[in-house]
Amino acid sequence: MQLDILGRSSTLEGMKLAVIADLHANLTATLAVHADIRRRGIRDIWVLGDLVGKGPRPKEVVDWVQAHASMVVMGNWDARVAGASNRPQDVWPRALLSKGQLEYLAALPFSHEETFGNMLWRFIHASSKSVFHRVYPHSSLPDQREMFYPQPERELTTFADAVVYADVHEAMILDVEGRPLINTGSVGNPLDTVLASYLILDFSPAGYCISFARVIYDRESEITFAEASGMPFAREYVQELRTGRYQKRRSRT
Repeated sequence: MQLDILGRSSTLEGMKLAVIADLHANLTATLAVHADIRRRGIRDIWVLGDLVGKGPRPKEVVDWVQAHASMVVMGNWDARVAGASNRPQDVWPRALLSKGQLEYLAALPFSHEETFGNMLWRFIHASSKSVFHRVYPHSSLPDQREMFYPQPERELTTFADAVVYADVHEAMILDVEGRPLINTGSVGNPLDTVLASYLILDFSPAGYCISFARVIYDRESEITFAEASGMPFAREYVQELRTGRYQKRRSRT
């Protein structure tokens, strides 16, 4: 293990990571992405939250994450399904999960940080402030800057040099005053494509490489399962899978 110029250990050197997020209980997409990761020979899978919510198979996706992920942080839907709110779309998946799975979601950490070279890398779901605070590609520069700031109440005590996050379901890299702000895209509910998306980070002694993977999966199979599941807002979920466009959920009376 090497030390960087600030005396921090370079914990990421030599690692190739598949960073995935927003699986949203879409088992078909999750398994297709896993197959693609294995085909590429990547061993480490990190998950940036939203294992559950929106899709029809929360139990199976939580089982998969527990079996295959080496690092997981909490997403806003994980918090809601674990008990933070009681909307119909929270209560339905909650009833399908075991007590142990709900405890697992509730105990997920807020963030994870690692170093490479002289850079501190921060991995979070939505923002450095909260899993419920959203930062879009078009958010203001102050909001984007804040992603890198210390947040002592979240045990983020120093400035980050790079931030990897999820939540907005749109794969992207932004340059925020010389610092990379990277979004993984979504495995189970992409809103910039109809293909499952994830991020690959490759750290070598010479530097690091960022790339995105788009994976074809059997959407119609997932749609058939969702329509037969009895889940709330199935129509909106199906439309999102077919179009890659967000559909607002409205309670029906």
